[in-house]
Amino acid sequence: MIDLRRKPLLEGEKVVLRPFQDEDFPFIKECLLDPEVIKLTGSSSDIDWESTHRWYHTRNEQTDRLDLAIVDRSQDILVGEAVVNLYDEQNQSMNFRILIGPKGRNQGLGTEATQLIVDYIFTHTTLRELTLSVFDFNPRAKHVYEKVGFVQVSIDENDLEFEGEWIDSINMKLTKDSWLSRKSV
Repeated sequence: MIDLRRKPLLEGEKVVLRPFQDEDFPFIKECLLDPEVIKLTGSSSDIDWESTHRWYHTRNEQTDRLDLAIVDRSQDILVGEAVVNLYDEQNQSMNFRILIGPKGRNQGLGTEATQLIVDYIFTHTTLRELTLSVFDFNPRAKHVYEKVGFVQVSIDENDLEFEGEWIDSINMKLTKDSWLSRKSV
């Protein structure tokens, strides 16, 4: 089992990744209600806010996953979250996901946050790979993942129905070996 009890503070030029704080909730709520976030994550706006608030309040206590707030340094506000979860012991792998709300888009914040968490995971854990899935109608996220080193490994066809259209989900992974070879270049 992997131990992610320690919640780090990761600082980049544009973002800070840190444990969640109570005052973050209005900002995460804004992100979760954003129509683009709902679309690109395949979620719903039908949310039980009391349960969601309790859930976010417990993120810093989790030992089997890492949930960090993404704070835009220029605005000093939460603009999203980065999550590493779903431990796969056999493959020494975990899933990665990121969410950037409306106040953080198109500024390179997602790219920097992704790089920071990937670097942290491969430097401070024994994981051998990170995996993720991205819907085909989210080329901006796919570009970020490829830029950081994730490669496509498979496609789940017709994984999400959105507005009467079926959308494929692209499965990607980044191995520690690949990350190490990119770092040494």
